[in-house]
Amino acid sequence: MTTYSEFYGHGYETSSGPLTIVDVHEDDIWPIANNAIAAKDAIGAGLHPVVAIGGRTAADGRPLNVTGVVISFTAGLTVPFGRVSVNIADGYIVKNYVSNIDEYSGGDPNGWEAAPVIGQHVFVDDSDDLGAGCTLSMSPLNSAGLRNPMAGVLWYDQDEYVDVAQGGSVLAADFGWPPEWTSDADAEYLVCILLANGWRELA
Repeated sequence: MTTYSEFYGHGYETSSGPLTIVDVHEDDIWPIANNAIAAKDAIGAGLHPVVAIGGRTAADGRPLNVTGVVISFTAGLTVPFGRVSVNIADGYIVKNYVSNIDEYSGGDPNGWEAAPVIGQHVFVDDSDDLGAGCTLSMSPLNSAGLRNPMAGVLWYDQDEYVDVAQGGSVLAADFGWPPEWTSDADAEYLVCILLANGWRELA
């Protein structure tokens, strides 16, 4: 499995807006640090993972969590009460690593997405099968069988549109979608996600 020790910092933004930035306590976002099935990266300056805000159990409201991308972090005098600024605006486009896992069975990955499509749902996933710097997968359930909050949908990068000039004309022969993903091994891919905080199922 491809793993990353920290999330891709500089260049995470693919759109300049919209922006709806809220401040939350460090301890109220997941999967960060020990607030996950397996320890993930601590939040820090220059790191911009997509996270869920609020409870991690069904009794605490999962999977109807607010989700968004970390914009900045201000360390607190007392851990874990740092202040995290999160953009929760629908329609904001960011780059993040996404695991190709789309199904678990008995706590282990049992299915992998091989042919992703634009608009396909992406979920905040706290499973330990994801690398330390990856918070997203294609699976609506985590390895413990809990429903994952929806983070958004797969979207185009600026250089993945046909016949547009983003550092050079993109020809149909060079069109970047759908990307080729492996269907039989855990892997993580750097792709664009259009945040869709308000589109998740309520049932």
